[in-house]
Amino acid sequence: MPIHRRVSVPGNDAETDRYLFSEGTHETLWRWLGAHPQGDGCVFRVWAPNAAAVSVVGDFNDWQSDRDALHPLGESGVWEGSVGGARPGQRYKYDLKTRTGASIPLKADPLALRMQASPETASEICPAEPYQFDDDAWLAERGQRMASSAPISIYEVHSASWRRNDDGSYLSYTELGDNLIPYVKEMGFTHIQFLPMSEYPFDGSWGYQPVGLFAPTSRHGDPDGYRRLVDRCHQAGIGVLQDWVPGHFPSDPHGLVRFDGTALYEHEDPRKGFHQDWNTHIYNYGRREVDAFLLSNARFWIEEFHIDGLRVDAVASMLYLDYSREADQWIPNVHGGNENLEAIALLQRLNTRLNVAYPDVATIAEESTAWPGVSSPVKDGGLGFGYKWNMGWMHDTLRYMSKDPVHRIHHHHDLSFGISYAFSENFVLPLSHDEVVHGKGSLLGRMPGDDWQRFANLRAYFAFMWTHPGKKLLFMGGEFAQDSEWNHDAELSWHLLQKEKHAGVRDLVCELNALYRSLPALHRLDCDPAGFAWVAADDAAQSVIAYLRNDGKGSQLLVVCNFTPVPRDAYRVGSPRAGEHRLLLNSDARRFGGSGYPVEEAVETEAIAYHGHDQSLELTLPPLATLVVELPRP
Repeated sequence: MPIHRRVSVPGNDAETDRYLFSEGTHETLWRWLGAHPQGDGCVFRVWAPNAAAVSVVGDFNDWQSDRDALHPLGESGVWEGSVGGARPGQRYKYDLKTRTGASIPLKADPLALRMQASPETASEICPAEPYQFDDDAWLAERGQRMASSAPISIYEVHSASWRRNDDGSYLSYTELGDNLIPYVKEMGFTHIQFLPMSEYPFDGSWGYQPVGLFAPTSRHGDPDGYRRLVDRCHQAGIGVLQDWVPGHFPSDPHGLVRFDGTALYEHEDPRKGFHQDWNTHIYNYGRREVDAFLLSNARFWIEEFHIDGLRVDAVASMLYLDYSREADQWIPNVHGGNENLEAIALLQRLNTRLNVAYPDVATIAEESTAWPGVSSPVKDGGLGFGYKWNMGWMHDTLRYMSKDPVHRIHHHHDLSFGISYAFSENFVLPLSHDEVVHGKGSLLGRMPGDDWQRFANLRAYFAFMWTHPGKKLLFMGGEFAQDSEWNHDAELSWHLLQKEKHAGVRDLVCELNALYRSLPALHRLDCDPAGFAWVAADDAAQSVIAYLRNDGKGSQLLVVCNFTPVPRDAYRVGSPRAGEHRLLLNSDARRFGGSGYPVEEAVETEAIAYHGHDQSLELTLPPLATLVVELPRP
């Protein structure tokens, strides 16, 4: 069994650590900087190049700043000191004095491996004992499970609000494992994606404004608790992805902002260093030590917690210097353009280095523009991500589904346009947390019509999504048609599963996951145009689309979607193969809460040319429904 090493004595000598850090190539900073138990005390190291003096204060010295001064390590900007009697579990911060005498609030350790949960803000010394993982079998197959040919169906989870204890308190990491793992396994999702798990002070940021990038949130327990949760997921055959936030950090005074009295991690000029939308600070990607900090943090979660993939948040905000800015609020690059060349170089370096060190781990970009080559190799000029969220598909199709069916004839393009660029990147189709907050309501609430039509629309949409090219991601609660907007301060509305229609949606998602995983035609060529072909793309008058999915090895499926509440009897569809076509899934089936409109379980083709094929068949299309039909093997 692999022994998981953490807070160990650095593998480099001190001079090498300093050199690598100053060059921006130190990728395991957590093993050098921060607090490291050693003998009967602890060694502290912190980067503060512009400070006049640094001391560590904490439980071990009654928080007295004149007791344990740190000393500069040459010209590296790093301060170091050994404190006898400092032991694991004790709290600490850094007291920094500026060269101008300005007052600085006590600072948390940027490399702390554990921090107090909000509203407390101190860092904690973490014990040095190794954690032993038992996930060798999973790691041996991880590359196959994250490949573009694999079925990847992701359940996106906010750990603090998936479930709560009866008294409203957070579940521990152990309790999350006890409840979340069997649920995800039963539902058939292949991966869990956690919203950011690094420590964050404000609950309402959902983790997207982190302060302790190297510290798993204490809301659920200690770091080993999170390791154990990931380990248990792997033993159950479930991958773990995690949101990672290298785009900005918050203004909390105990955090990174003006850490040593100067703009150390951020840019001094707010036109490059301040994000106006979120009131946060933007990392100075041109500073080598900052790059080393971020690259080390990405590697930290993979190496120390066995995370299988990082979903990189807000990539668009990193790529563009003028992101969400007026003409006079940004500074062009050296070529006069709006591309953030330093951020681009960082992302390319990140993906290149991770691909070398962990070729079986994926990075996933949340990139909301048409930036070319997000998931193309760096050697070809791309950013090097493994996958990209398909935000265009999400916005277009949700806009279409929100229209009353009588008006969908005028918006058919929103439904079909996504295929025109579906294979330009390795895409994940996301229905994420961002689509159920800030007044958008729930997915169910965005569906038009009466109660029956809303559920039917959602079922048809989910079946369309699961059969459309691209990996899948669904935010928690969507799988049982949560009827209210997501509230991060409370658990999901689990009582809804006692209602037939909500339970029916849950059962449909479960069956869709089962089909997606078991049928290579639905996943093997997700990122290859050879895996898809239109049959009927232009039937706007009846709001029907039909397409083929295939695995390149002889297996083919026909998918037909009827996005009106009007049944279509004897709807003729072309087919490339003669013989019996067998129904695999009908989103209108009674077991999913549908109307149960009669549909043939099997249909023979006729030698009638249609849709460019020599053979065709007549199908009964239920109202607001998606059918999945299996073609005979050649």
